[in-house]
Amino acid sequence: MKQYRKIIFVCENGTTRAPMAEAIMKEYTLRYPLEIESRGLIVLFPEPLNQKAEAVLISNGINMDEKMSCQLEENDLSEGNLILTMEAEQKEKLLEEFRTAVQADVEVLTELVGDELEILNPYGGSLQSYGLCYETLNKTIQKLVKLINEGEE
Repeated sequence: MKQYRKIIFVCENGTTRAPMAEAIMKEYTLRYPLEIESRGLIVLFPEPLNQKAEAVLISNGINMDEKMSCQLEENDLSEGNLILTMEAEQKEKLLEEFRTAVQADVEVLTELVGDELEILNPYGGSLQSYGLCYETLNKTIQKLVKLINEGEE
């Protein structure tokens, strides 16, 4: 895997999966400095982290106080950035919307690390479904960290 300056996790509205992925990724030690952020594809106004997602993160020792959703913008799609969506449909939507500005590498997180299933959206589900989402993200991000740390010299 090539070396990036920034990784941006993307989900639908930027309040659940992407910020959870950002928070989890920041817990790992990387071989080189890397900015880690999250964005939403459709953010009409900044919203705080989903309460159930926040509860699951806190129960795993991660605090994302003050985290607000943020709209993905053209300047996020610059060279040296890796954009990771949670679903293939989001990747397609992103590539369609930002046709003229895609200098970044855009991938589906699970496809990049070799997993077959996408990260399911727990939105509207039980606290347990958010916990399951966290566990899945954590396993997937462990693989991503391994790819980054074993990347090209």
